[in-house]
Amino acid sequence: MIRLKLDGGSTGALQILCLGCHSDDIEIGCGGTILRLAGEYPSSVFHWVVFSAIGVREAEAQQAAARFVDPSRLKGPLLKAFPDGFMPFVGAEVKRVFEELKQTISPDLIFTHYRKDAHQDHRLIAELTWNTFRNHLILEYEIPKYDGDMGQSGVFVPLPAELCEKKVGLILDTFRSQQGKRWFQRDTFFSLMRLRGMECNAPSGYAEAFYGRKLLL
Repeated sequence: MIRLKLDGGSTGALQILCLGCHSDDIEIGCGGTILRLAGEYPSSVFHWVVFSAIGVREAEAQQAAARFVDPSRLKGPLLKAFPDGFMPFVGAEVKRVFEELKQTISPDLIFTHYRKDAHQDHRLIAELTWNTFRNHLILEYEIPKYDGDMGQSGVFVPLPAELCEKKVGLILDTFRSQQGKRWFQRDTFFSLMRLRGMECNAPSGYAEAFYGRKLLL
């Protein structure tokens, strides 16, 4: 297994762009990795964008971003109100958000949705990420759902058990509007991290996994 380390320069000042369709996507898909990067690269800046944060979910998205990343290192969150499930039908408007982002940031690392995700909104954000940021390191995260669209990932970030506990605790405590959904449970989030941890032989047994379509070694 090849081990990679991000180059944050002498100061460790990475510019990290986190993209999520809905209010809890970033936290579920890569929250543990964000917590680890925030600890290992203390000068890094996190740019946070959520495309559908409406009603109570707007406040949850705002709160979650500030709980996962110290507000002094957080740009945003930029919260939009595109309709959940209908983003492909307002694709031109979503595309304009990406064009504006391109004018303000050239990130060292981008987290976005998996391009083969079964959710139509997720696929659109993944496609526009690649369409907009063509010379950047992009990692696509995964979201568990009823559709059963989990793929075979190739990039793994091992996570200490305490970071997994923190990630899941923050998700459950912050996104209370989602707690009526049967899949929105502690076991769901830990099971996925345990499976990915087994696949990469993580020391703690836990990891988050990503799809790296294009990596430069």
